[in-house]
Amino acid sequence: MAFSRSIILRGSFTFFRDIAFAFIFACFAVGQTDSRAGSPDGNALAQKTDAAEILAPYHGPVTKGVDTKTLTGKVMCGYQGWFGTPGDGSSRIDWQHWTKHHGSLADGNAKVDLWPDVSELDPSQRVQTGFKLADGRPAEVFSSFSKPTVLKHFEWMQEYSIDGVFVQRFANGVRNANSLEHCNTVLASCREGANQYGRAYAVMYDLSGLPAGHIDDVINDWRMLRQRMNITEDPAYLNHRGKPVVAVWGIGFNDGRKYTLAECRRLIEFLKNDPQAGGCTVMLGVPAHWRELNGDAVSDPALLAILAMADVISPWTVGRYTNPAEATRYAENTLKPDLTWCRQHGIEYLPVVYPGFSWHNMNNGPSDQIPRLRGQFLWSQFREAKRANATMVYVAMFDEVDEGTAIFKCVNDVPAGDKSKFVTYEGLPGDFYLKMVGKGSRLIRGEISLETKLSFSKSD
Repeated sequence: MAFSRSIILRGSFTFFRDIAFAFIFACFAVGQTDSRAGSPDGNALAQKTDAAEILAPYHGPVTKGVDTKTLTGKVMCGYQGWFGTPGDGSSRIDWQHWTKHHGSLADGNAKVDLWPDVSELDPSQRVQTGFKLADGRPAEVFSSFSKPTVLKHFEWMQEYSIDGVFVQRFANGVRNANSLEHCNTVLASCREGANQYGRAYAVMYDLSGLPAGHIDDVINDWRMLRQRMNITEDPAYLNHRGKPVVAVWGIGFNDGRKYTLAECRRLIEFLKNDPQAGGCTVMLGVPAHWRELNGDAVSDPALLAILAMADVISPWTVGRYTNPAEATRYAENTLKPDLTWCRQHGIEYLPVVYPGFSWHNMNNGPSDQIPRLRGQFLWSQFREAKRANATMVYVAMFDEVDEGTAIFKCVNDVPAGDKSKFVTYEGLPGDFYLKMVGKGSRLIRGEISLETKLSFSKSD
C-alpha cells in the first residue's frame, strides 16, 4: 500500500505514486528474473509448501490473548508480508520488494529505505545481500515467505502489546499463481502466529492495480478463504459487531484506477449479504478527503452513497500531513468532522497514523521526506486521535520498509552505499516504535492519559 496520490508535498508525489503502483504490482504479479545473487548457501531458506495444508482450516495451538470479538479499543497494524528472496522456497526465484530492477540486492538496486533488524532470526532465515555493514559484515534481510520469520513478528506483537494486523491481500495478485502462492503462504503464517501469540488478524484486500471487470477475482478469492480455510471460524480472526471483519482498501481514490465505483458497490454487497460468504463487518480504506469529495477523492457523489454501506471507514492519511502541527490541523479540520459524519450514519471510524515516510531508493525522491522526529510525529497523531475520541486506530505499517513507514525492529547501523541511501531510527533503539505503538494502544483504551509524559529517549 503506497502513498496514494498525495495532495501535500503537492505535485511530485502524485506522479511518483502512480509510477510506484505500476511498478509494485507488476513485480508482485509477474516477478523478476534474478541470477540468484545473494541467495543463501544450500538453499537454507527453502521450505516445502503444500497448498492443501496451507489452505486447510487451522487446527494448531491457540493462546488466549487479545479479545478478537471486537475492534473497539484495538490498535491494528498493516502487515504487507510481500518480501521475498532467492531460495526462500517459493516458486519465484527472485527478489521481491527488496530491489528496483533485475539482479541482486546491492548498491544502486535497493528499493527499501529502512533496513530491518534480523539479529533475532535464525541464521537459516537470514539472507545475505550485496551490501556490507560499516564493520565489513554482510548486510542481511529476510523473506516473508519464511514462516518462522512471520512467527517472530507476531512474537514481537505479543511482547510489545500490539493487538494484531490487517494482512494485506493484493487483489491484482490473486490472479497469478506465483503471487497467490506467496499471499496464501503469508496469510497461513499470520494465522498461525496470531493463534500462537494471542493476537488478532483480519484480511485486507488492496484493490490497487486491479483492472476493470475483475472484481469477481476478489469475490472468488474470499469464497475460497471462507470455504477452504474456514478463515472466519478461526479463533484469532478479528470480529466486530458479531461478524467477521474484512477490509477493502482503495475505494474512491482519484488516481486513475480502472475498477469502478459500481464494482466496489457489488463487492461490498457480496461481503455483507452473500448467503455463504457474506455476513461480514466491512471496513473500507478510503481517501483522506472522502467526505468532501475533493483532494485525493473522486468528486462523484455516488462515493458517499457507497461508503454509507460500510461498517467501518478508514481514511488513508499517509502524506496528508508532515509534522505534528499539520497533524493537529488535520484532526481539527477533517478527522473530527469525519467522526461526526460516521456517527450520524452508525459507522465506526478507524483513523490511520504513521511514523514517517521515505521512498528515496524507490523513486529517487528526498531521503527522510517526512521525518519521524524521534517518535514525536507518531505520538502526536495518537494524541489527536484520542482527543477526537477515536476508539480504534490503524498503524501504517508494521513491516513497510519500502516507504519508510515500518514500526518493527530496524537498525541504525545501515549498509554503506554510494548510490543507495538508507534512513535510520535516529539512534533510537530498534524496538522504540514497537514500544510506542503498544503505549498508543493503552492511550486509546484509556489506560494512560493524554497528560502522560513520554521522553522519546533511548531508555523510554
